[in-house]
Amino acid sequence: MLTLTNVLTKMMNFKNVFRWHFPILLLLALFGLRAAAADTLLILGDSLSAGYRLPVAQAWPARLAEQWQKQPGSPKVINASISGDTAAQGLARLPALLKQHRPRWVLIELGANDGLRGFPPPDLQRDLEQIITLTQQADARPLLMQIRIPPNYGRRYTEAFSAVYPRLAEQFKIPLLPFFMEQVAIKPEWMQDDSLHPNLDAQPFIANWMAERLAPLVTQ
Repeated sequence: MLTLTNVLTKMMNFKNVFRWHFPILLLLALFGLRAAAADTLLILGDSLSAGYRLPVAQAWPARLAEQWQKQPGSPKVINASISGDTAAQGLARLPALLKQHRPRWVLIELGANDGLRGFPPPDLQRDLEQIITLTQQADARPLLMQIRIPPNYGRRYTEAFSAVYPRLAEQFKIPLLPFFMEQVAIKPEWMQDDSLHPNLDAQPFIANWMAERLAPLVTQ
């Protein structure tokens, strides 16, 4: 026979079980959420990573993703690059991308358009600082790529521009990846007719070159 005493006893037992097990359940839930994103690399870039005038599936990030799919345990690649983006535009898009994809790593390939438009290096540094900070606040690791611009912008400007990246890497103690275009631009047959963007033939090289440099960073 079910009595009031029995009901209260069952309720108290459930309450005690819930109280003691809730922290464990919460940790498991949080771990599950983090595990879902643990293998994701988000690429926040411009036309150099978006595959300007190329089929998206042939751009180096897609080739990298295809390569890593064949290697168990390799990260999933999300290419959020948009041709023409400046650092400020990448910054504006980042919060939504972090919320949607919850990446563990964010490769920051931005700044070329800032340089080509002659934006002040301190403005570029400010925007990249905010990108790095937002990434870290989202519990993701920023991976910063060095960007360089053509020397015809003048020595003072090009040096001030290039110096932004190692300065930020040192400030935030984050990896600084070399600029892949320095390996591509020396081969005219790998460049589009605008002399700024890599062509289709260059994409396999870039994918392999990036895979080699990213591998030790995304397995930590």
